[in-house]
Amino acid sequence: MSRKTKTPGATKSRRVSKSKREVGGAKAEARASNSKACPTGLAIPRIFTKKGEDVLANVKYARRGTKITNPDGSIVFQMDGAEIPADWSQLATDIMISKYFRKAQVPQYAEGADPIKSEPLKDEDGNVIYGPERSARQVVNRLAGCWRHWGEKYGYFKTAEDAQAYYDEMSFMLINQYAAPNSPQWFNTGLAWAYDLKGPSQGHYYVDPDTAKLTKSKDAYTHPQPHACFIQHVSDDLVGKGGIMDLWTREARLFKYGSGTGTNFSKLRGSGEPLSGGGQSSGLMSFLRVGDRAAGAIKSGGTTRRAAKMVCLDLDHPDIETFINWKAHEEDKAKILIDAGLPADFNGEAYGTVSGQNSNNSVRVPSEFIDSVRGDGDWHLRWRTDRNHISKTVKARDLWNQIAKAAWQCADPGVQYDTVINDWHTCPQDGRINASNPCSEYMFLDDTACNLASLNLIKFFDKEKAEFDVPAIKHATRLWTMTLEISVLMAQFPSEEIAQKSYDYRTLGLGY
Repeated sequence: MSRKTKTPGATKSRRVSKSKREVGGAKAEARASNSKACPTGLAIPRIFTKKGEDVLANVKYARRGTKITNPDGSIVFQMDGAEIPADWSQLATDIMISKYFRKAQVPQYAEGADPIKSEPLKDEDGNVIYGPERSARQVVNRLAGCWRHWGEKYGYFKTAEDAQAYYDEMSFMLINQYAAPNSPQWFNTGLAWAYDLKGPSQGHYYVDPDTAKLTKSKDAYTHPQPHACFIQHVSDDLVGKGGIMDLWTREARLFKYGSGTGTNFSKLRGSGEPLSGGGQSSGLMSFLRVGDRAAGAIKSGGTTRRAAKMVCLDLDHPDIETFINWKAHEEDKAKILIDAGLPADFNGEAYGTVSGQNSNNSVRVPSEFIDSVRGDGDWHLRWRTDRNHISKTVKARDLWNQIAKAAWQCADPGVQYDTVINDWHTCPQDGRINASNPCSEYMFLDDTACNLASLNLIKFFDKEKAEFDVPAIKHATRLWTMTLEISVLMAQFPSEEIAQKSYDYRTLGLGY
């Protein structure tokens, strides 16, 4: 039945034929009828739910709002009347509404209606009214439903009943805060599946599961970007493929959809090194400042969060001393501006004026360097264009002290023990580990990606018995590992290399 009520905050409607875009209950029923059995698929037992019950409808909800403000009191974001589980904290409410709700192009529903099963609101001309997501169950449904869709399509479930059990169990864990995937899943997963959102292609690639062929994405969301952690290479080339400017483009594709990326920049020649066309290089730092500004301008996920970026550098790079002290030096400049009266907030003008504020910086420390520190030996800095050319020799202890002082002053650079990391490498025959993602929990080959999820162990702990529900943890671990694997299957990536390697290695991470 057509409704003509206008929802506050809704946008101008657009006509979409029902044959092209089914919504609400009709959509759910149509997709359920497409379920198919796969004899080699997995059986999904139920622990948290019962067959036939509506998991999301059985939750007690409350109408809540959120208001995010700047230190000066100005409002960054505000929404009232969102449908949130009644037992969620205000912090969880704030994160869900301000970060994870899709802010536009979502069908609107009458207040109190089930946003999964009900027909959407329509204007006087019969067009669906669009606006933001307004219910946590909309978000949970688009995630669990999308995972189920891809899992069914490619034979992950033994029967349609197993697929429904998977959807119910995953929905239960999400809505009851037993577990959560990494942020890009919340931002991107299910937008095409649930709302038929596509958007123009952004230059991403995926490996077609049907043909195993590398394919360029035709739109932004049919294959979402669910991975949070990326490691990318950069070559010593200004504008060529795989070079410096190409890296900024690839990083932009990641930041736009809420992901983070790390790169080892040690291939870039240092200041004063010769250029092939004559002249001298401006050095590594001039390009790092460009990347820093680009990350700060794009943010990460638009309205969702800041860019997440890791910059790694080998300890024998000619510009290593400048790199080590980069942030500490910029902090000194910011302090001068703050003392002169500019706001001390990290989003304020003082920190916005200086560079180096949009990445985590880390140095790659080989065991040979630690041996030199212990023996009070020398350490050679070498040209990138000619590794036999020593540009400078420093005392290892002096360099180590610079690292320690800078880290004490501003928490950067971090230290990554290159030799030990590569000693623990699980695929050493395929290349060395040169860098990490921004948080450094993912260390693997260049041009790969990892998608993450975490279990909330408190939910599995029985306080009265003082013990964990181990069978439930094992069950949740199995389902979430399946989910992360399905996410690799459905994902798109910012470059051909990352798409192929992620398909081949299928790296994923489940924690707690």
